[in-house]
Amino acid sequence: MISLLAKLWIKNNQDVKDPGVRQAYGVLCGGVGVFFNICLFIGKFLAGFFSGSIAVTADAFNNLSDAGSSIITLVGFKMAGQKPDSDHPFGHGRIEYLSGFLVAVIILIMAFELLKSSVDKIIHPEPIDTGILVIVVLAVSILVKIYMFCYNKSVAKKIDSAAMDATAMDSLSDSVATTVVLIATLVSCFSGIQIDGYCGVIVALFVGMTGFQAAKETIDPLLGQPPEPAFVNRVREIVMSYQEQGVLGIHDLVVHNYGPGRVMLSVHVEVPADGDILHMHDMIDNIEHRLRRELNCNAVIHMDPVSVGDERTNELKEKVREIIDGMQENIRFHDFRIVDGPTHTNVIFDVEVPYSVKTEDKEIVSYLQKKIRELGEDGQEYYAVIDVDRDLCENV
Repeated sequence: MISLLAKLWIKNNQDVKDPGVRQAYGVLCGGVGVFFNICLFIGKFLAGFFSGSIAVTADAFNNLSDAGSSIITLVGFKMAGQKPDSDHPFGHGRIEYLSGFLVAVIILIMAFELLKSSVDKIIHPEPIDTGILVIVVLAVSILVKIYMFCYNKSVAKKIDSAAMDATAMDSLSDSVATTVVLIATLVSCFSGIQIDGYCGVIVALFVGMTGFQAAKETIDPLLGQPPEPAFVNRVREIVMSYQEQGVLGIHDLVVHNYGPGRVMLSVHVEVPADGDILHMHDMIDNIEHRLRRELNCNAVIHMDPVSVGDERTNELKEKVREIIDGMQENIRFHDFRIVDGPTHTNVIFDVEVPYSVKTEDKEIVSYLQKKIRELGEDGQEYYAVIDVDRDLCENV
């Protein structure tokens, strides 16, 4: 149904990179979610009211909260699609993450309330009146929630949306919760054993776990997280495809995510120090335009001149490379140069240290300085001047 509605309602619905198309998908799924959840709430509330089942009634209000979550998702996508303005020059894309977080908070609140009601039902058990209406309503609800999980998950993957993914996981937790309620209802119907409250506790714990996971998935982009390895590797492929025109290497890639489809990146690109500056500048411009065109991001490239023709510099650089490779810590270096003086030579470079390396920066610098000092010969001392960068993109 969602695919059909998307074809009818969303123009160019396959162009999911377009912010307008992403927004339309979010609004569509939010609207459909509101409709389904209100229908399920009405059906379950009536079934719970007439049967006296706390689990069914709690599940009904869980669907009512889901309707509110769908409204939040819908509003979130509408607000996230607003154009940049003077107060928000990078757009409003992160509102989508905030809406996903609010959905997660609602899930956690409902889990807590359901847990309290279920414990009270265990302490004060009451018989429930099970009828065919309750069983049919619960069975239909499970099927509807599974369908909602499938289309929300599919759309989340298509448009790369954390908020939509949180909504999908909420639908999955609802289907499991309702399944537990149905089991409790059937047990009560055929055996007379009252496990309504205990099943409610199980449902509450499962819903709570789902809410916690959904919150984590939406908080991470807000706090800042490393870019996807596939994105990093694609940036590297594009930049290094210009090797014949002068690119020697890349480093210091930093990616800023201001919401889906609103990515800014900066990267240092190494070029020959003796190259034609106008030619190099034109090449850098072409790379920036290509990154923007193919990856839908705003790219800023810093050009690093590297000496490639000095034999002494290259020889010393290889010796430093052997020292760093011998550390076996996946450490890399760049911006290598030497500055000669009357009594000593400064060996200057940066090292990139992955966050997975637990060795302190000062210990790494001290070790490298000691090893480089040992390379001195003929009365010429080598002093290492080293800057340490913790590598945000270990796959580059």
